[in-house]
Amino acid sequence: MSLVSIYTVGRLNHPYNHPVSREFFQVGDEVYRQATKSGLIELYSPEGVRFPEETVKGKGSAILTLSVWRSLQSLYRFTYSGKHRQALQARSRWIEPYPEKHLSYVVWWTEMVSDVSWEEAFRRYNHYIQHGPTPFAFDFKRAFDEKGETFLININGDVKE
Repeated sequence: MSLVSIYTVGRLNHPYNHPVSREFFQVGDEVYRQATKSGLIELYSPEGVRFPEETVKGKGSAILTLSVWRSLQSLYRFTYSGKHRQALQARSRWIEPYPEKHLSYVVWWTEMVSDVSWEEAFRRYNHYIQHGPTPFAFDFKRAFDEKGETFLININGDVKE
């Protein structure tokens, strides 16, 4: 059974110890609780990870996530529902606006949780930046199934081939 991984990247508007940033992390705890009930298998800590140079450039502190999910549908439903949806709607309060060509996340298929790493996430992200969406690295708008076939995800998170 294939699993799906997602790497996200953004920048805080304020330093970590700022009240608005502390609010971001409090909301993040609630979002994490939702994720554990929604198909999250593994969440990787960025602590001690050496970030690519392009990630650390800029004013705010980099905020990165890397996680593995049971399915693309469960990840999609989580992303656009509940606490996470509310957080996305409020993200401008906590996260710097994205530059025009910025990619905030990349998704890919994996067979085993042990195959997922920060280095792999950076590699997939860079591949997407260089080549656009492919079965190797994609987004929700231009998704692929685990066999590399294009498919669409509707608003309910169902697959439409």
